[in-house]
Amino acid sequence: MKLLQSLFSRQDGVSTIEFALVVPVFMILGMYGAEIAWLNAASMEASQVALALADNASRLGQTDNSGVTPTITSNDVHSVLTGALEEGSNIDLAENGRVILSSLEVHPLTGKHYVHWQKCMGKGRQTSAHGKPDLTGSALSSIASGISLGGRKITSSSKGAVMVAEVWYEYKGLFGTMFVKPITIHEQAAIIVRDDRNVGPGLSGTNDKIEC
Repeated sequence: MKLLQSLFSRQDGVSTIEFALVVPVFMILGMYGAEIAWLNAASMEASQVALALADNASRLGQTDNSGVTPTITSNDVHSVLTGALEEGSNIDLAENGRVILSSLEVHPLTGKHYVHWQKCMGKGRQTSAHGKPDLTGSALSSIASGISLGGRKITSSSKGAVMVAEVWYEYKGLFGTMFVKPITIHEQAAIIVRDDRNVGPGLSGTNDKIEC
């Protein structure tokens, strides 16, 4: 009995016990904080890639100094899509996502907005939120008056085009599914094409690797 009382009265091991109890809690909080921080960073990275892709696509052919209106080609689009995946290398976008570039235009016959052409890169299997290309200009009534982006309606002029960039990314978590389940991040950006461009009846040149 005296031995038990003696043990209960001793305090020389209190700090060690408190440390052993607190450390796991702080480790879990630290890991959770790192998970949320990396998730936000991945989302921001995807957003920046989408903006850069739309911006670069809107400038295609801008350096052409000839007297002929520049024509956007498949090789041009391939270059900007490759650049987008390279920019997203920090989050391994090429392996865990997909970048999609669509040309939003006004159909010359129906007067409705439609996706004239669309190209993709990346190992992801996602499809565009705005549908597939429709040369008839009438199949997709959801974008007939333009596309909704960030609470705003995006439209194109009758003789122009808007480059709509989409970035899909599968976030799998730093610590697996301990704190978050796999999340699909979808970021978009749209920028009107700079200057005059000959978007033509379709992209000239061929590149099967970037077909959606």
